[in-house]
Order: sequence, then C-alpha cells, then structure tokens
Amino acid sequence: MSVFKSNLLLLLAAAIWGFAFVAQRVGMEHVGPFTFNGVRFLLGSLSLIPLMFYFRVDSQASRKGLMSAALPSLLAGTVLFIAVSLQQLGLMYTTAGKAAFVTGLYLVLVPVMGIFLRQPVGKETWLGCILAVVGLYFLCIKESASLQFGDLLVLIGAFFWSFHILIIGHFCRRVDALILSCFQFLTCSVFSLLTAAFTETLIINSLLAAAVPILYGGFCSVGIAYTLQVVGQKHAPPAHAAIILSMETVFAAIGGFLLLGERMGEQQILGCALMLSGMLVSQLQSLRATNDFVWEEDGTEAVSPGAGEV
Repeated sequence: MSVFKSNLLLLLAAAIWGFAFVAQRVGMEHVGPFTFNGVRFLLGSLSLIPLMFYFRVDSQASRKGLMSAALPSLLAGTVLFIAVSLQQLGLMYTTAGKAAFVTGLYLVLVPVMGIFLRQPVGKETWLGCILAVVGLYFLCIKESASLQFGDLLVLIGAFFWSFHILIIGHFCRRVDALILSCFQFLTCSVFSLLTAAFTETLIINSLLAAAVPILYGGFCSVGIAYTLQVVGQKHAPPAHAAIILSMETVFAAIGGFLLLGERMGEQQILGCALMLSGMLVSQLQSLRATNDFVWEEDGTEAVSPGAGEV
C-alpha cells in the first residue's frame, strides 16, 4: 500500500470520528460516558470477529497471530481507555471547545515524543504541526484560554492519545491489524464497563434510547475508523498520522453544522483552513521522499541510497 493510500485511509478515519462527535453528544443525553464507551467499544470489537474468521484460513497461523498480538493489544487498549476516560472526565469541568483544543495538542506531542524514540521529524512536519495547532485554536477556543482543572485532565489525556498513536505506529507493522484492533477495543470495553458498574446506573430504556448513536459509535467510529487507523499507519509516519487524524475536529465542525444546526463564524472557518493547510504541508516531505523509500513486502521500511531525513 502506498503512502498516499495510507493517508487517505487515515483521513477517512478522521471523517468518521468527526461525525462521531455528533453521535456522542446525542448519546450522552441518555447514558453515562463509561457506559457509552463500554458498549460502543464492545460492538466495535464484535464487528471485527467475522472479518477475522474470513481472513484466517490457516488455524495455526491464527493462533500465532493471537499470541503475538496479545500484549500489544492489551497495551494499546489500556492506553486508549485512559485517553478516552480522561477526555470524558475533563468535559465535566471544561467546555467542549477548550477540550478539543487541548486534546489536539497531541499534534505537537507526537513528533516531540517520537524524537526520544529515534524518529526524526522533518521541517515540513513541524510547519504542518504549527499550522494545525494554530488552526485548532481558532476553531475551538471561543472563551478564556486559562487552564482549569478540566483542562488539566484533558491535557494529561492528550499525552495518552500521543502514546496510543506511537504504540499503533510501532506494532501495526509487526502484528495482524485485525487482531490488534479487535482486542484493543475489547480491552477498552472491559475497563469502561467495569468502571461504569461502580460509577453509573444502567437503565435498559436509556440504552435503547441511545441505540442509534451507540451503533454508529460502535460499528463506524470504533470498528471501522480505528481499524483504518491501524492499517493506515503501516505506511504513514506517526507525526503525519497525528496531523491527518486531527482533521476529525474539522469534520466535527462540519457535522455539527449539517446535523445539529451549529454555525461557524469567520474565526472557525479560518481555523479549518489552517488545519487543512497544516495537513497538506506535512505531506510535502512524503511526496518528495517517494523515490527515496521502498517498502518491503512485509510492510517494513527500507531506505534506498541517498535518502533524506525521515
């Protein structure tokens, strides 16, 4: 799969996640955040089981795939649960706009953390990060930019979103993408439902009232989008993936406009334009490096003579 196709998959995942904000907003009117996350991640995990059976003809290979993906899935699922939970808890104490902006700071955190993992970042990616973060500010911040308790929770969550992107980027080329996706969702679901059992009251009628957003959140936002992330990141550097996935904020604004009647002012439109510019600028390095890199059949990266910085 080419880098361009991988980027398209990541952009599609961002679009699905963006519109999922609408589903999540509607769903939260009926059930608690941990119940909502627990059920939707469970549905996402279950939605991948038929695909796993379809593509696993060799049972011995399947067992090997399960064993090799067990620890990565547990690690990715645990980090995903922490990130999602911190974001939801932070929203209890801060506004959605500030939470979206603070969460989006993983744009900068991913390349910074990647440096410590020996993943050098080119100047185009840094420029793309700056444009995207400025765009996030114009898109999301409409009130005071002071840091409150809820903002701090969301900021800690942004570190875990960064960890998740780096974890997926590390393991997606080493283990089966479907197995990794399925069991990270299951891990996140188990932790969410256990937490909901102690902190929330589940009423069946409320769950049924939230059925449509939960189904979208489970099958589309989790089952499809997170799997697209795993597959797409096989050939996309984590820093580039972070910028592309941040476009979910733009799609969330579009979804709010189309489905909830929310309006965007000149500031929000400028923010969307800057984020789009950041995504495009970050890809200049990939386009220029097309002739410098070749991908082996197993998905690993091999650098041809004379290749520039990654």
